[in-house]
Amino acid sequence: MKNIIILDGGMGRELHRRGAPFRQPEWSALALTESPESVQAVHADFIRAGAQVITTNSYAIVPFHIGETRFANEARQLADLSGKLAQQAVQACGVKVQIAASFPPLFGSYRPDLFDENRADELAQPLLDGLLPYADIVLAETVSSLQEAAFWYGKLKHSGKPIWLSFTLDDTKKYEQAILRSGETVFQAAETVKNWDIDAILFNCSQPEIMANAIVAAKQVLHNRMKIGVYANAFEPVQGEMNDANGELDPIRADNSPENYVAWARTWVNAGAEIVGGCCGIAPEHIGALARYFQAA
Repeated sequence: MKNIIILDGGMGRELHRRGAPFRQPEWSALALTESPESVQAVHADFIRAGAQVITTNSYAIVPFHIGETRFANEARQLADLSGKLAQQAVQACGVKVQIAASFPPLFGSYRPDLFDENRADELAQPLLDGLLPYADIVLAETVSSLQEAAFWYGKLKHSGKPIWLSFTLDDTKKYEQAILRSGETVFQAAETVKNWDIDAILFNCSQPEIMANAIVAAKQVLHNRMKIGVYANAFEPVQGEMNDANGELDPIRADNSPENYVAWARTWVNAGAEIVGGCCGIAPEHIGALARYFQAA
């Protein structure tokens, strides 16, 4: 079997599960200031589980979560702290692990309709300033539209770091082909990015059952131009209605066992994925199961 890169899992839900400071609207950003040791501990547990790439706890450093005033005053410092905590976890564990700097949806997850290109530069810059010194990889994640993807590529292509671009898929009903939250198809997304200087296209924060179709569509266009990856969430499916990612504490599905997650990951790898990990609700035990399976295969 080809070498599979193992990512970490979901930081926010893991902080909540451990009883770390966690409430709306701050979400996972709350622990950065109230319990930074909890953030570092989660990073360390994902590393010990076998993650080869960990993601900075910067997803909630946006006005939607921390408010306009605090964002204006503290965004860069919080981004810097999220990078520092990831770096400290890697150093404390003493293993070779890469840090992916998380660049989140700036105007709300799953909401391509809210993307405002006129404000995006203003919101992205403090995150770039704070995170880039710690980044081995720059990761724009939970991207809902091609407009949002083009924005992040424009910002990240000057970073000098490998670029990973991760799309979230519409999982509210069955479609003949995999589509983004914007309604654009994965085929269109792959056609758009195929000539960009990026290292990987990924799919995240959607139900595991729909990921294989996205991989197949991407491979039809990309062939071996870049790596393809998946990190699914563990939200209970809501047919015909979009979960508000990080808007409220969505229930975790009952079949979210490490064994089932490995089974799903096997379908992704068989379809062509070379990077696997987890998003919301995927814990260190899931990542440990992935690492044991794929490293032994």
